[in-house]
Amino acid sequence: MLSRQSAERQGRIDRLQQRVQQLQSQKPEGARAQHQQQRLLQSQSRLLEREQRIQQRSQQVEQRQREMLSRQTTERQTRIERLQQRVQQLQSQKPEGAREQRLQQRMLQTQNRLLGREQRAQQIDLARQQRLGLQAPAERAPTSTAAAQAAERGRFAERFREQATAQTQAALLTRESGWAPRQAWRHRHPAVFVAWLGPVFWPYAYSDIFDYTFWSYAYEPGYWAYAYDDFVDTVFWGGDGPYSAFASTTPYDYPQAGGGRARPRASVSPQTLRQLCGTPDKGVTAWPLDDIARAVRPTPEQRALLDELKAAAARAADVFKDSCAETYALTPPGRLRAMMNRVNATLEAVKIVRPALETFYNSLSDEQQARFNALGPNVGDRSSQQQEASSEGCGDPKAGLTQLPIQRIEAVLHPAGRQKDALDRLSEATAKGVEGLQAACPNDVPLTPVGRLEAMQHRLEAMLTAARLVEPALDEFYATLSSEQKARFNTLQQVASP
Repeated sequence: MLSRQSAERQGRIDRLQQRVQQLQSQKPEGARAQHQQQRLLQSQSRLLEREQRIQQRSQQVEQRQREMLSRQTTERQTRIERLQQRVQQLQSQKPEGAREQRLQQRMLQTQNRLLGREQRAQQIDLARQQRLGLQAPAERAPTSTAAAQAAERGRFAERFREQATAQTQAALLTRESGWAPRQAWRHRHPAVFVAWLGPVFWPYAYSDIFDYTFWSYAYEPGYWAYAYDDFVDTVFWGGDGPYSAFASTTPYDYPQAGGGRARPRASVSPQTLRQLCGTPDKGVTAWPLDDIARAVRPTPEQRALLDELKAAAARAADVFKDSCAETYALTPPGRLRAMMNRVNATLEAVKIVRPALETFYNSLSDEQQARFNALGPNVGDRSSQQQEASSEGCGDPKAGLTQLPIQRIEAVLHPAGRQKDALDRLSEATAKGVEGLQAACPNDVPLTPVGRLEAMQHRLEAMLTAARLVEPALDEFYATLSSEQKARFNTLQQVASP
């Protein structure tokens, strides 16, 4: 409100100054005209001085508010980081005994409530900062389409963006809608990677990992390419990733000079959040074990192995529940740790299920394995989708993925001295992490569920390794920033708004 009043007052000051200058430039003839001009000039000058005094006092008030808000933001960010660390410590503990587990759960719920309260207050602070002009000033976007296209090149999903087909259009709708795999399949659309749904990173990770194991062709061909891009984007861009929304179906519809497109985080109902966090193995994320049983018609011995697979799935779901945060991390270090928690839990789930799946699958006859491989929703031609997914171009340099955020950080935060040195180390760590993701890309999509699950384990391990490489460098750089720089980094966007 103060900023709006200040802008209105500045408009009045400008008009009064123009009026005073006009009166001063006039040369009236006659004593009466000169006397009248003098009275008008004195009146306008008094009004101008009064407005300028009020403006000066308002600016002093705003400055005090900025300083107070910056201190509050810094203190709150410190509390948030301590709470996040405490939550991670509790989540990593494996207490023995029902009593210790209940105690840990109560402590975890308490810390999560405190964390959620601080993060909600932080959102309010960020909104106030924006009103008071503490956000990064508007900067000019790239001056040419070629510059925007150059920034896009060298991403994992680049090849899939260039395929403006009906399937690409369907994937765009699925991605923007934030649909779970089974929701997409009900609309006869392939499933896609959804990075954020409300506060949850990779909301459908549990069903994605294992449904992809059973029928990879029912997913959009660039699924893992977008997973890798979003993994890196989310650290730097948060909910306003420049390309994470799959915002375009043509290679030329990227952010242009004067503005850009960004996807707000999808909203999520409390019921959906409870299901994602409390029962990942139910509802829209249910395992297709009944479909498998109907297709392969297991023998009694195989039925026992399938029951063991079902029990392993339940254990994996229990491990997965604790990784589902109920609050959205607003800082790059917080987002990275939220992702690490989810990826680590997903990796643990894979390690629990993989031996049981291998044992069951290897017990099947060739005919049963063929029927198992033929399972899945009807979302189009399988052969073309498998062919498209078999070559993702992972070996090409990923300059657009790693250089673009570093360049934007430099443009918005203007780091100097030890900040610049820390940013250089962050850039090197990010590049090394992306190299690890490239190495984990298979040349071909495995044709069996067992092979696909093994490949996904390697990919999850690569994502976790990349995160561990980036985490210390990101923490170091973030710690060097002032409270105002942190506020700008927290809401970094690829291009300025028009």
